[in-house]
Amino acid sequence: MMADQHLNARMVVEEIKIGLRVETCDGSVRGFVKWEGLEKSAKELLEGEKGKEARKKVKKIGEAAINAVKEGGSSWQTLNELIHELTERVSV
Repeated sequence: MMADQHLNARMVVEEIKIGLRVETCDGSVRGFVKWEGLEKSAKELLEGEKGKEARKKVKKIGEAAINAVKEGGSSWQTLNELIHELTERVSV
């Protein structure tokens, strides 16, 4: 679980852009977090433009996830297809 934290953080910050990188003591991405950096990032997420954008994206992603699991949604259809395929194999 710990091994993929760096990759997850990178995805959240750089790809999905719903988080911010927190400043570390040594400037690396794996160093200890500075309290000042944490304060700055938290303030930006709560009050700043990047926070507003992140909240918009999170809302959009949440809506997409809800639509995917609704009846007829992409995840619902895929699960239905899997169930259908498995029941066909069992009855053969």
